[in-house]
Amino acid sequence: MDNQTKLENGNSTPLNLTKSVNVSKSVPVKNNKKLKKAGLFALFVGPAFLTFTLIVLVPFITGIYYAFTDWNGVTGTVNWVGFDNFKYLFTEDKQFQQSFLLTLKYTTVAIILTNLVGFGLALMVSQMLKTSNILRTVFFLPNLIGGLLLGFIWQFIFIRGFASIGELTGINLFEMAWLGDEKTAFWGIVIVSVWQGAGYIMIIYLAALQNVPQDIVEAARIDGANRWQVLRHITMPMVAPAVTICLFLTISSSFKVFDVNLSLTNGGPFKSTEMLALNIYTEAFVNNRYGIGEAKALIFFIVVAAITTLQVMITKRREVES
Repeated sequence: MDNQTKLENGNSTPLNLTKSVNVSKSVPVKNNKKLKKAGLFALFVGPAFLTFTLIVLVPFITGIYYAFTDWNGVTGTVNWVGFDNFKYLFTEDKQFQQSFLLTLKYTTVAIILTNLVGFGLALMVSQMLKTSNILRTVFFLPNLIGGLLLGFIWQFIFIRGFASIGELTGINLFEMAWLGDEKTAFWGIVIVSVWQGAGYIMIIYLAALQNVPQDIVEAARIDGANRWQVLRHITMPMVAPAVTICLFLTISSSFKVFDVNLSLTNGGPFKSTEMLALNIYTEAFVNNRYGIGEAKALIFFIVVAAITTLQVMITKRREVES
């Protein structure tokens, strides 16, 4: 019977034996493909993941631990103090509370002005002007200057440049001690930050404006809609995803402002313009109270993460509605 089966199949190898041989050959091939994929993944993603782990994850986790200690950042003595650092921040550290409120005020003003100026510049350079390409470059250039260098440049402008203009023109605005007064120093930081960040925000809004269908705009104008109506009912809903991105970027960058604050005013006069990031730096590396500095940084991280998450959720919902 077996011989007859072999002859009928035209093959001297039984069918079940052939299937087992094919399966045994396919298993090593699949394993080799999986190994190759894993090797390629490790080759390209491994170095980036290792770098991210060493530079971001490990310091973040150790920072959480040090937030509950009294470590001074120098010696090897580390004592666990629990929530004492956090109690100190909310009950005794008035400078931390002042810096926190000042950062909230600055962030609110910087977000509004940066987005308004950036969107206005995007509307302007999106028009068919002969100088539109030059203007895009000019408006974006401040973003390429580092924050520390930018702060020192504007420090010279506020102190020397404005004083010279004030002597020539007699205008009171230029004769003011911009960095020597609490109110004007705050607005000096806002001016520099908006001047630096508006060009980058302009590029994002410009890309969104260029994707607005012109046939819809033309149809609205034929129906009698003016520029404001077109902007409100057509352009703004179309660029809603760009608004989400720009708000996220400006919120995170405004909360974390450090370099401009350090180089322009260094928190002065009399710590009246000391933002939260500069306050954390001073606490940890100048006052050598690393544990308290890490506690401030942990609170700072939670607040920024909560606000940005809430902002993305709200603006994403408006995108769907629009």
